Amino acid sequence: MIVKESNSREDTYRIGRELGEQAVPGQVFCFFGDLGVGKTIFSQGFAKGLGVDDIVNSPTFTIVKEYDDGRLPLYHFDVYRIGDVDEMEEIGYNEMVYGDGVCLIEWANLIEEILPDHYQKITIEKDLEKGTDYRKITIEEV
Repeated sequence: MIVKESNSREDTYRIGRELGEQAVPGQVFCFFGDLGVGKTIFSQGFAKGLGVDDIVNSPTFTIVKEYDDGRLPLYHFDVYRIGDVDEMEEIGYNEMVYGDGVCLIEWANLIEEILPDHYQKITIEKDLEKGTDYRKITIEEV
């Protein structure tokens, strides 16, 4: 388990970028955390670490966005609006999660029953006693 502390959006972006630089084919990163904790900022940094130059936004309404311009394909999921886990099969979830790219899944707690057996769990938490921009980022192997 790795615990990182962020005191700004830039810190969160940098931590994501460093993780993206180390990513290998087939890895799945699942985000857990409340609305507004920085999951998308982290994802933007992660994508930059993979060499993605496209603008990376949370795919809230499309559920998944694919980026092919980095050193590995990146599949960025936001399952916040998913109605039923069966919808994930319709968008090619299994091909992406068990493929040669890298997956980022925001709101992974909503689809826990279909997550792969092994993934990197990224928990981002606020602690207002340490400031409004403070985030505790925990990265652990599941």
